Amino acid sequence: MKRCLLLIVPAMILALGLIPVMALDTTDSDHAPADPQLAVATFAGGCFWCVEEYFEKVPGVVEVVSGYSGGAEENPTYQQVAGGETGHTEAVQIYFDPEVMTYDGLLQGLWRTANPTDADGQYVDRGRQYRPAVFYHDNAQKQAADAAVMALQASGRYEAPVVIEIVPFKAFYEAEAYHQDYYKKNPLRYKFYTFNSGRYQFIERVWGEDLEVDWSRYRP
Repeated sequence: MKRCLLLIVPAMILALGLIPVMALDTTDSDHAPADPQLAVATFAGGCFWCVEEYFEKVPGVVEVVSGYSGGAEENPTYQQVAGGETGHTEAVQIYFDPEVMTYDGLLQGLWRTANPTDADGQYVDRGRQYRPAVFYHDNAQKQAADAAVMALQASGRYEAPVVIEIVPFKAFYEAEAYHQDYYKKNPLRYKFYTFNSGRYQFIERVWGEDLEVDWSRYRP
C-alpha cells in the first residue's frame, strides 16, 4: 500500500505539488545525534513513517531515524526492502535520554502503535518487510522486552497470541532522506495513508481508555 502511495496519489494531493524527492544514498548518517550520553532502542512496527511520528512525541526522545533492520543485505534501498528482497523490515532507531525515559516506557509506546500479534505485516502493509520486532542492543533490553511481552500476553488484551520478534540487533541502515520526518514534509499525503491503513482504528479499539501512556510511570 505504501509503495503504491508513492507512485499513485489522489489528484488533490498531486495538485498541491507534494511529490517526494528521489531516493538518495544515505551511507553517512545525517540524522543520528552525536551525544554519547543518549541510549538507543531499535523497534519495528510496520510503516516507519508512523512509528517515527509516534516516538518523536515521547518525553526524553531526542531523535528518531527511519531505516531498515533484520536482514542480510548491506545498504538496502527502499525499493529492495519494499519488494521483500532483503529480509529487512522497516524499523526506527530511537535516541533517548535514559535519565528522562526508561526502555520499559518505550516498549509501552511500541504497543500503542504496533500490532504485536501480526508477524506477517502491519495493518494494510503486508509482507515480512513490515513485520514488527524488538531488536535488543544488550541483555538488559532483552530482559525488559521479554518481560513486557509476557505481561502483554497475560493481559488478555489481544484475541490472538503475541508473536512479535525479540531478536539481537545486528545492523541498521538509514532510509532515504525523503522518508525521514515524512509526516512533517508531506502532511496531506501522510494523513491520506494513515487514514486508510487501519493502524489507528486498531489501536483505539484494542487500547480504549488505556491508549495514552502515563509517561510519569516510566521515568527513571
